[in-house]
Order: sequence, then structure tokens, then C-alpha cells
Amino acid sequence: MGALQVSTDKDRLDIGLIHRFLATEAYWSRDIPRATVERAIAGSLCFGGYVDGRQVAFARVVTDGATFGYLADVFVLPEHRGQGYSKALMAVVMAHPRLQGLRRFSLATSDAHGLYAGFGFAAPARPQTLMEKLDPDVYTRVSGTP
Repeated sequence: MGALQVSTDKDRLDIGLIHRFLATEAYWSRDIPRATVERAIAGSLCFGGYVDGRQVAFARVVTDGATFGYLADVFVLPEHRGQGYSKALMAVVMAHPRLQGLRRFSLATSDAHGLYAGFGFAAPARPQTLMEKLDPDVYTRVSGTP
């Protein structure tokens, strides 16, 4: 396998591949409609990871570029895991100029705490100050097909 090349050029993103992964393989976005993925990409700073010109990884950050960021939808395709691509992708994300000096940079994960801890993420210092409005079944109620 070649080295991972990372780009923030949204024109290079393989939206079909991203949607397929998020809708069928990711535990956090099962059945997400393609239109929702397209809106999420449009409103985010996106990072595509490529090997030999083919997309194999993705991450996006929702940010105002000044005070906060939320890391979402990070993945490496299963057949490309174990090559260090997730660490390479995260290194580029964390070094991006728009993401420097943020007061809060957060994410949610059920299975990759070790990866993110290596980049300074930790459990919230004051979880009692955080709130959320969660609707885990929203994608099954959205009109249209996933």
C-alpha cells in the first residue's frame, strides 16, 4: 500500500463511497440519507484520504474556525485498516490552520478512544456542563430513501 495523501478539496471527495460507508457500515449513521451526507459535507471542513488516487478515508470537522470544532464521520475503509492511515489522517486534521487555537474541540466515539487520546482528546473535564438533544432514529424517519 502507498502513503496516504490527504486533501481538503471537496471536489475530490467520492460522495457515493462516503454515503455507502456511513449508511451501511458506520454504527453512528446507519441508514443516513445521501442528501443528509451531502448537506453535512457542504457545511463542514472535510478531509479525504487517498492512496494511489483512490479515496480510502474520510473525516469532517464542523467548526466556526475560531472557537470550537466537532470532529465527525472519521473512517478508513476496512480493507485499508492497519496501515496507520487513521493516525496519518488525524495528524493532518489536527494540524489544519483553521483548527488551531480552538477553545473546545470535541467528538463522540464508542470504539476509538485510543486513537483520539493520542491527539489530546479526553473525557470531558466537566461532563455536568454538557447537554445534548439526541434523536438516534432520525434517519429512519427522514423522507426519501437512504
